[in-house]
Amino acid sequence: FEAWRKASKEYDTITSIDVATFKTNLEEEKDAKVFDVRKASEYNSEHMVGAVNTPLDYINDHVAEFPTDTMFYLHCFGGYRSVIAASILKSRGIHNVIEVAGGFKKIKESDLPLTDYVCPTTML
Repeated sequence: FEAWRKASKEYDTITSIDVATFKTNLEEEKDAKVFDVRKASEYNSEHMVGAVNTPLDYINDHVAEFPTDTMFYLHCFGGYRSVIAASILKSRGIHNVIEVAGGFKKIKESDLPLTDYVCPTTML
């Protein structure tokens, strides 16, 4: 990042927040949109109540489904895929995205509402 900035190259940043801030934001923004970019099988086994599943592998097919006028949140399991998803969305002109650092792994450690866990091997 610093080298690009010093070289006057074009760059962008991704806003990331921790789960505590995410939880506070959700309490304040009752209609906040949350997108889970994990694979469908991960999402189906357990997810945050109210989160919409838009797997990273298919994000380009669903760009029109992301809001352009209000902030929204992205998470995956640990944070890697959601950063990639945020980068892709920003490259498509969608800049009102916030990535949840630590992803679902950290969300599970919080008291945010989750669906009941279903073992993926039973979903065949």
